[in-house]
Amino acid sequence: MPFTKPHLRIGVSARIYYPEGPVLDLGGVWTKTLHYLEQSVAHWLLRGGALPMMVPAVDAQSVTTREDFNLRDYADALDGLVLQGGNDVSPHSYGEQPLQPAWAGDAVRDRHEMALLSAFIDAGKPVFGICRGLQLINVAFGGTLLQDIATQRPEALAHVNRGHYDRNHHTVELLPGTRLAELYPGQARATINSIHHQAIKDLAPGFCVEARCPDDGIVEAVRHRGSTYLAAVQWHPEFHAPGDAEVFDDGPMLADFLRACRVARNAAGSSSA
Repeated sequence: MPFTKPHLRIGVSARIYYPEGPVLDLGGVWTKTLHYLEQSVAHWLLRGGALPMMVPAVDAQSVTTREDFNLRDYADALDGLVLQGGNDVSPHSYGEQPLQPAWAGDAVRDRHEMALLSAFIDAGKPVFGICRGLQLINVAFGGTLLQDIATQRPEALAHVNRGHYDRNHHTVELLPGTRLAELYPGQARATINSIHHQAIKDLAPGFCVEARCPDDGIVEAVRHRGSTYLAAVQWHPEFHAPGDAEVFDDGPMLADFLRACRVARNAAGSSSA
């Protein structure tokens, strides 16, 4: 898809890498914590004709504190937000204790992304969630998660296969009457990649399910019923190689999100004129 000027500027929440071991304390400002944007997500947005811009995370322990800037500044400057995948959402974020230490998640990122999500919604800017992004959105609005599908839903399909990673596929069913189904007329089912061990347990109020795995009922796509564009999928559309006809074509879905971003920007420009 060609770029259309003025360029759409899409914020992408930062993934966070924490050092596995203690770092040397030299008494200054020095850290091995990394905030990063996955190449696949950046290229996915670039293929849609948008300019991706990573939004770094800020926490109470950061050198730069939340008081030094306002996340609404990002929401005002950018045209939309993508919440990318990554570490588990912390069970503490939805009122539970981790069933295993490995499922403790990333509460720091949870707090930052919830605040970022709120800023973009308040600004009337579209938001799209990918994998963890779907789970974070559901929790932010009052839903809960399965901490581990295999443990809590042992009858379910294997939604993650470490050996196959993004080549682990299963069928998804698009639910009739939803916006997602409208984008794919005549297509009731498709094949998607599956790289997640957590999933929605209780759907947040105000949301509708747009897609499920027909074999076990696991939620695969959701959308908020409100006026602001807020949608998310459990799979990774950015891992779809262009021209691969075997898996779900993310093109119409991406175009719909970016179209909403352009509409929101035009509306903001008109209101400030």
